[in-house]
Amino acid sequence: MGMTACVLAVDAGNSKTDVAVVAADGSVLATARGGGFRPPVVGVEAAVDVLADAVGRAFAAAGVGSVDHVSACLANADFPVEEEQLAAALHARAWGAEVEVRNDTFAILRAGVTEPRGVAVVCGAGINCVGMRPDGRTARFPALGRISGDWGGGWGLAEEALWHAARAEDGRGAPTALARTLPAHFGRATMLDLIEALHLEHIEHIRRHELTPVLFATAASGDPVARAIVDRLADEVVSMATVALTRLDLLDEETPVLLGGSVLAARHPQLEDGVRELLADRAPKAVPRVVAASPVLGAVLLGLDRAGADQEVQTTARTYFER
Repeated sequence: MGMTACVLAVDAGNSKTDVAVVAADGSVLATARGGGFRPPVVGVEAAVDVLADAVGRAFAAAGVGSVDHVSACLANADFPVEEEQLAAALHARAWGAEVEVRNDTFAILRAGVTEPRGVAVVCGAGINCVGMRPDGRTARFPALGRISGDWGGGWGLAEEALWHAARAEDGRGAPTALARTLPAHFGRATMLDLIEALHLEHIEHIRRHELTPVLFATAASGDPVARAIVDRLADEVVSMATVALTRLDLLDEETPVLLGGSVLAARHPQLEDGVRELLADRAPKAVPRVVAASPVLGAVLLGLDRAGADQEVQTTARTYFER
């Protein structure tokens, strides 16, 4: 167990954690999957224990006891002070000589580019955007929901759809098919029935996110209110990307804009077309594309960047995850 590998890569989201142990030549020695990483809910130490379980299994499979670089892309690392706190907690576990913690959105960005240069917008449960340049400059947002100016993400979209549907049914708002399609998803006859079931928790709170695909299906059928919500999301995605490009002085250079997370990866035609059209108008040099690669690849590549690995080494690692 005394052997040392080059990089321990960790991509830890709210629902799952992926880790990979990588040798200096880019070959992947072992991978493992663990549970979700939620320090705000369980505390930092308990959250890192979840990582430790997956890391322990990966180290055992790789036959190593430690690494040179720990490259951890973690959900809930939203401010530099949180990155420092989490880096200290990881350092205390003695997995590697050097520890670098970043927000997990950076993993999606790095997974989709051949060099650390570009912007990524991620829309899953929430919405976030980061950008980076090879010189180390980054652009980012706190991404804490409404208090930090965010709109969108699966949870936000479901809430917005419910708001419009409730107002349509009781007459305060414009008519929309959402007043039928949302309750129907849960086998309810009316919005009032659905509101009561949600309020009394006859339908678990966690299930509200199921309404996001219903919103997109209703928009695809031509409903104007649902379509307006999807158009607003396209505008939010492009606003974040354009601000990040501007901050990094990349607006006038051909730059990848990567789209990730479950909502964007679902490739809803109205949303995808809207993003492309708005980007063409506001950031004509941007090159948008949806990222299919596993985010843990991004954590691997960030670690190899730090280790000074050349393109050949990075290609070896990329080939493993893209096979």
